[in-house]
Amino acid sequence: QVILVESGGGLVQDGGSLKLSCAASGDIINIAALGWYRQAPGSQRERVATTTATGMIAYAHFVKDRFTISKDNAKNTVDLQMNSLKPEDTAVYYCHADAFACSGHGCHETEYWGQGTQVTVSS
Repeated sequence: QVILVESGGGLVQDGGSLKLSCAASGDIINIAALGWYRQAPGSQRERVATTTATGMIAYAHFVKDRFTISKDNAKNTVDLQMNSLKPEDTAVYYCHADAFACSGHGCHETEYWGQGTQVTVSS
């Protein structure tokens, strides 16, 4: 299986910046995609940014030109640099992976989620 651990969340002022980091560990064969999702109270979880093993990157329209996702395939880490943060960016941010990994029962590809890290932007 894969364990995802996020860090870097916190409280920031309107217009400020934060950098989120996620480290994947476990008996990983390969990771097809790593990304970040967020969920505000009472709202559905939504994709923020994703990147694939082939280097394709996709951003949600609401973070265009503000957030940057980066990944180190060798280290199985993914970061999200968030600039020009707005109060509406306030949410719990989750690391997500589509990975082929092994457990005691064999090896399979599935999706994994981190525990989440809180990002709060003051107004």
